[in-house]
Amino acid sequence: MPIEPARLSFADDGTPQSEAYGDIYHSRDGGLEQSHHVFLAGNGLPERWQGREQFTVLETGFGLGLNFLATWNAWRQDGQRCGRLHYVSAELHPFTRTDLATLHTRWPELRALAEALQAQWPALTPGFHRLHLDEGRVVLTLLFGDARALLPQLVCQADAFYLDGFSPAANPELWSEGLLRCLPQLAAPGATLATWSVSGSVRRALASAGFECEKTAGFRGKREMLRAIFPKTGSADRPVEHARRHALVLGAGLAGSSIACRLAEYGWLVDVVDGAPGPGHGASGNLAGVLRPLPSLDDNRLARITRAGALYGLRHLARLSAQGLDVHWDACGVLHLARDPVHENKQRKVVEVHSPPTDYLRFVDSDEASRLAGWPLPVGGWWFPGGAWVNPPSLCAANLASHSSRVRCHYSRSVQRLERVGDEWVAYDASGKPIAAAPIVILANGVGVRGIAQAAALPVRSARGQVTHLVGGLGSAPSVVVCRLGYVSPAIDGIRCAGATFSVNDDETALRDADHKENLAKLDFILPGFASQQALADPPGRVGFRPASPDRLPMVGALPSASTIERGTALAAIPRYPDLHTVEGFGARGLVWAALAGELLASRLSGAPLPLERELVEALDPGRFLFRPVKCPITEE
Repeated sequence: MPIEPARLSFADDGTPQSEAYGDIYHSRDGGLEQSHHVFLAGNGLPERWQGREQFTVLETGFGLGLNFLATWNAWRQDGQRCGRLHYVSAELHPFTRTDLATLHTRWPELRALAEALQAQWPALTPGFHRLHLDEGRVVLTLLFGDARALLPQLVCQADAFYLDGFSPAANPELWSEGLLRCLPQLAAPGATLATWSVSGSVRRALASAGFECEKTAGFRGKREMLRAIFPKTGSADRPVEHARRHALVLGAGLAGSSIACRLAEYGWLVDVVDGAPGPGHGASGNLAGVLRPLPSLDDNRLARITRAGALYGLRHLARLSAQGLDVHWDACGVLHLARDPVHENKQRKVVEVHSPPTDYLRFVDSDEASRLAGWPLPVGGWWFPGGAWVNPPSLCAANLASHSSRVRCHYSRSVQRLERVGDEWVAYDASGKPIAAAPIVILANGVGVRGIAQAAALPVRSARGQVTHLVGGLGSAPSVVVCRLGYVSPAIDGIRCAGATFSVNDDETALRDADHKENLAKLDFILPGFASQQALADPPGRVGFRPASPDRLPMVGALPSASTIERGTALAAIPRYPDLHTVEGFGARGLVWAALAGELLASRLSGAPLPLERELVEALDPGRFLFRPVKCPITEE
C-alpha cells in the first residue's frame, strides 16, 4: 500500500497531534522528559547497554522520532556506552522531512542530531530503510508500513522494547494481541519492555506472550506505567553473532568490496583476494553504470528489492563522498522511457496505483521527458529524480578504502581451491601455496565462482556485456541517464556510454562490430536520430562478463553443501557448508544490489537486525534453486 504521510497538526496547547487518530504524539507535560522517564529509565538505560558490543532497541510508532533522538543523545553522553546502537522502529504514517524539521525545532538541545537524521531521512516508500548515523555507530532501521505486517517480517533480537503507539482506544491495531504476540520472536534473552499504557488488554496480551509485567510510577500526571521482562530465549532463527570477526572475501569487484566495507564497519578484519592488479576490474570495470529501481504494478519481489537496493545504494554513495573518498558518481536523475504506447500506459498506471513520493518517482509525458533529456522523444516514462550514474571501479576502491585499517587486499592472486583446515578456510593458488585464511569465507568473485568446487550448487551463468564508448562533449545532451531497452549516459570525462549487450554463455573477450551496431541501434531507439551524430571514442568500448542468476535476483547467504534436496524442504533445513557464504548473481544490476547485499550479509554475520523483510531475505537465499523450478529466464531488463 502507498505510504500516506502524517499531517502536521497541533492541539490548542501546541502539543503535536494526529488528526487521523485524534491523539497527541507525546505527553503534554513534556515529550523529551517522557522519553527519558518511560522508555529509557523504564528499560534500565543507559546502564543495560554499558560494556556491550551492540544493543538493539525496537519501537512501535516512530512518530516525531523523539524517542530515537533522546536515546541517541543519551548514548552519546554515556562514557560507558555500547560500541554500536541499533534502533528499529515501525511507522505507518511517517512525517515528511520538511515537517520533521519543523517539529524538531521544539528541542534545540537535540538540534545537531535532528539535523543529521533529517539529512538522511528516506523517501516515504513502503518497506525497510536502513540509515547509518554517527559514523556508523548508530544504525536506524525504519519500517514504513503497517507494523502488523512488518514486525513478523523482521529478523532481529531486541534487547529493549518501546511500545509507543497512540492510545489503545485511538489505535487498537498497534496494541492488538496478534502484534504483541510477535514480540517474543524478536526478543533477546532477558529483553525488557516499557510503555506508558497500563491497559488491561495490553498487560494480558504481554503476559500471554511470556512477558513478566509490573506497574511502576508513571510520568508526572500519569499515575502508572508498565515495565516488563522477557526471561525466555526467544526465536531460534534470529541473527547469531560470530565470535571471531575475521573473514576472507574472494573478489574485489562491486560484490566483494561491498561486503568487505560493511564487515569492516561492523568491526571485522577482512582479507580480500582478487586475481586482478586492483579493485573493480572484471564485470565491475565499466566506465559507468546505472543506479535506479525497477517498479512493477504488483510490487513484486524484484520491484521491492531493487527499490530497497537503489535507495540504500544512494545513501551509501553519499556516505562515502562525505568521508572524502574519491568515488565518481552523479545523482543526475534517470529517465526510464516506455517501449511503446502500451507500455507507457502501464508505467503511468504503476505511478497512479502506488502514488510514490515525487522525489522518488513520477510519470512524465513525452514533452517533459524531451525537456529532461534535451532531445525530442516520442514517448514518456518514469522519471527517478534521485537516480544516478556511477563509475564502478571508483566505488570498489572507495569501499575498500573506507575502513582501510581493517581491510587487507591481496591482488594478482588467483584462488584455485578452498580447503577447510581445522576451524579455518584456507585459499590456495594454482601452485598449492596458501594465499590467506580466515574462519569465514565469502565468495564474491563473479563468474570466477564457477571454479570453486564448493560452489557447484550455484547456477551462476556468465552473461557477456559489451558497452560502446562515444565521444561526449561537456554539456551535450543528454545530461541525465536515459533508458529504453538499453541505456545512454551523460558525457563522463569526455566519453558517453551506450549499451549494453547481454549474451549468456558467450566467452568472446574481444570487442565485436556487430555488438557496437546493436548498441547504436538501441541508442537510436532511446534517442531517435541521436546515434547518427555520434563518433566512437578511444577506446571504443569494453567487454565484461557478469554473473547472472536464473531468476534475476542475487544470491546472498550461506552456501548449500548439497546439489539437490527433497522438494518441500524448508530453507532452514538445507545443509550448508560451515562458515561459507556467497554474494553472487548480480547480473546487470550490480550497482543496485551491491551495497544492500553487503549490508544484509554483514548484518547476518554480526548478529544485527536484518535490513530487509524476511520473505525478501529468503528470496535471495542461495539454496532456493535446489528445490523449486526457475520461472524467469535470464534477461537484461
